[in-house]
Amino acid sequence: MNRFLLLLPLFLILFSADLLAQRTITGTVVDEAGDPLPGAYITVKGSTLGTSTDADGTYSISVPEAARNLVFSFLGFGTVEIPIGESDQIDAVLSAGTVLDEVVLIGSRSTGRTKLTTPVPVDIVNVTEVATAAAQTNVNQLLNYVAPSFSSNTQTISDGTDHIDPASLRGLGPDQVLVLINGKRRHNTSLVNVNGTFGRGNVGTDLNSIPVAAIERIEILRDGASAQYGSDAIAGVINIILKEKTGLSLNAETGAYVSSEIPDYQGSTDGEFNQISANYGIQLNDAGGVLNVTGVFDDRDFTNRMKEFTGSIFSGYNNPASGAAPGEDITESELVRRGLERSDFNMRVGQSALRNGGVMYNLLLPVAAATEVYAFGGLNYRRGNATGFYRLPNQNRTVTDIYPNGFLPAINSNISDASMAVGLRSVYNKWEVDFSNVYGRNGFGYLITNTLNASLGAASPTSFDAGGFSFAQNTANLDIRRYFDDALSGLNVAFGAEYRLENYQITAGEQASYYDYGAASAYRTTGGDTVIIRDGTGPISTVFDPLGRSRPGGAQVFPGFRPDNEVDAFRSSVGAYADVEADITDNFLLGAAVRFENYSDFGSTVNGKLTTRVKLSEDWTFRAGASTGFRAPSLHQLNFNSTSTLFVDGVPFEVGVFSNDSRPAQLLGIPQLKQERSVNYSGGFTGRIPDANLSITIDGYLIDIADRVVLTGQFQGGTETPQLREISRLLQQANANRAAFFANAIDSRTRGIDVVVTHNANLGSGRLTSSLAATFAKTTLEEVNTSSVLEGFEDTYFDRTSQVFLESAVPRTKANLTFDYQVGDFGVFLRNVFFGPVNEATNSLDNDQTFSGKVITDLSASYQISERLRLVIGSNNLLDVYPDLNIPANQSDGRFLYSRRSQQFGSNGRYLFARVRFTL
Repeated sequence: MNRFLLLLPLFLILFSADLLAQRTITGTVVDEAGDPLPGAYITVKGSTLGTSTDADGTYSISVPEAARNLVFSFLGFGTVEIPIGESDQIDAVLSAGTVLDEVVLIGSRSTGRTKLTTPVPVDIVNVTEVATAAAQTNVNQLLNYVAPSFSSNTQTISDGTDHIDPASLRGLGPDQVLVLINGKRRHNTSLVNVNGTFGRGNVGTDLNSIPVAAIERIEILRDGASAQYGSDAIAGVINIILKEKTGLSLNAETGAYVSSEIPDYQGSTDGEFNQISANYGIQLNDAGGVLNVTGVFDDRDFTNRMKEFTGSIFSGYNNPASGAAPGEDITESELVRRGLERSDFNMRVGQSALRNGGVMYNLLLPVAAATEVYAFGGLNYRRGNATGFYRLPNQNRTVTDIYPNGFLPAINSNISDASMAVGLRSVYNKWEVDFSNVYGRNGFGYLITNTLNASLGAASPTSFDAGGFSFAQNTANLDIRRYFDDALSGLNVAFGAEYRLENYQITAGEQASYYDYGAASAYRTTGGDTVIIRDGTGPISTVFDPLGRSRPGGAQVFPGFRPDNEVDAFRSSVGAYADVEADITDNFLLGAAVRFENYSDFGSTVNGKLTTRVKLSEDWTFRAGASTGFRAPSLHQLNFNSTSTLFVDGVPFEVGVFSNDSRPAQLLGIPQLKQERSVNYSGGFTGRIPDANLSITIDGYLIDIADRVVLTGQFQGGTETPQLREISRLLQQANANRAAFFANAIDSRTRGIDVVVTHNANLGSGRLTSSLAATFAKTTLEEVNTSSVLEGFEDTYFDRTSQVFLESAVPRTKANLTFDYQVGDFGVFLRNVFFGPVNEATNSLDNDQTFSGKVITDLSASYQISERLRLVIGSNNLLDVYPDLNIPANQSDGRFLYSRRSQQFGSNGRYLFARVRFTL
């Protein structure tokens, strides 16, 4: 990696010494009424060089002397291509009410492709416009309501996953979508989803660490792209484009849930949210240099939809004077005696509380002829507060000397995220060269409060530093491309190389957070006597509650990481690719890409992709693609190990997750991890009906994935065989009674159809933008790949709950119908989103349940109070719609009225908000 970094000064010298001459073009971009269009995008045709307009609709761009045309585009307006003449000023007028044909940057390394002319499907989300009108305030929420192929929901009672939302494309895993920032690979989070949520066992990307106010637009490539972009791109690619404009914009928002389902004891509102953000861009030189900086701070309160716990709370030993037997249920009489209500023993079943702050910057600086230095990155810090299951006073997990009425333990997260990218783009002898280096790190620390270590009895502390983990990634890229406009009808050639270095660490917590002070072993002395020694790992229990039940060790809700959990693992990878895309004729395109990658921990892989586009008429096009893909097992999956309390169908278990090179994994024949392999086919039609201002895309796809990495079901020890006895001993040492592992356990098939229809029209004196987008998908389990040792244990290796998470725990059918009408100073935004049915994730046939599809309505109204000030008021889930209620068997004594495992759109109800935006 250091060699790559040392090359940067060499590139600067090389390209500064012998560069093509350049020109600086300036101008304005306006609509038909002459009003400026801030954020309009300007690109040099045949190049990736580009810029955007500032708040006044003006721009400045440095272009090579050989450049022939500029392309102007803006969401909701027609794209305009203008030749570069002798004048250094080019003004553009874009017309509203025309077909949406915005230029996109992903899916093809050729330039000037629009979402209707790319050989693979790409969605474009104009974040600036959507974030102004819609209720959603972070990237995951925004995309969940805008892009039907995207799924993400806030989780509850799921440890660290309460603080980082898992997200996916086409229902595949959170780690099977690659995230880019300005076209450069984004690092993953350090969190592994090991609790009972969709994406269990996966490692995703923390999209919410990127402020919405810093984003100009988001491009979603709905096609396998490992051959183009590398690992993780099996389901597709999300490319986040940061703002480049100048000027100042300030946003302030407040909101809360106002729902009929909020428990009476809690009040009329909850989940209060407040956010303030600022985006400021300054011009650095006359050649179009700009520095854009965004700052954001938000504060989110928790929500709760649990109304009353109906199970047993007190038994005879909680009040010996009652005369009841030690285990006899005396809940009702004891509640009266203590002046308590059942709701005093409720959990917090809803979103966690979060406090979040961050900054993001984006720098573009022309330094010589047709040469620019760029840099971007940011810092984000998030403090979360979530709770687990209430520890009741009649449970062995509670020490009533400390908490006479039990306690609700809390997981407090400290999440830090940092990134920095720097690069150089230049044109040398008509070849465009891009050299970059990107560094990113995510850290996650656990502080467990309002808890105890039951094995310490009354001497236990009530808060613990439970340790944490971190993940760092450094990626160096060299990309070279050239567009030959005189070859065939246009030929684009690209090739490049990548070097990536990764580091994953687990840090132990304080001893009391993980240690079992009651666990002991029997040792025989030389004299033949047996001595019991508390060693924290033995099979003998020495600390009991009044009913004779052994006390568990470790911090309740989240036992800390132990010293033997600690990891400091590195790996590196080297990749090289070639990409050719040729317009054979004006109506026929062919593309091919191939990529080689070698990983230091599992070897090499080669993948390829073929694409085509056939223009059937002036307005209709057929497109198709076929590719192989891969996803390297993450360092987290290779090295993560811990013990945590998991509830399976309402019953708590201490589950140890063991790495693949551990002794339990070897005993069970768990193989070493290798890469996932995929084959992806896609095909569809794009078209437009100019007279009706309509554009249509219809794309089908088929994705076969072999050797998917999943977290297995939970294996138990036993006494029947030496193997099971050895596993029991190892589990005891880990303070666990069940074991799970990461394994290349399954093959799957995903197929579906995506449909997008957009319409723009001048309606009266205003402009109406409409869109209908829908996805219809299905994922099926094709095979479970057990080892020879585990033949007959397929139902444990990949259990029924995991199969539901794979196939039907998030909506496979989603549809979005949106209307955005702007007239004068007034605007109305109306959106209806259909979230399809899902199934409850459970191992019990008796608990099977299907939750029906629902429609969620968003409505907002905006008014331009003055030239600089805009007010927006509105609602998400205006009609206060909730998922179907759980059947009684799934409510866990009233804890979960709605499913916490299978998510459609959450269960918080109606959200009302008000937003003020100031621009200067």
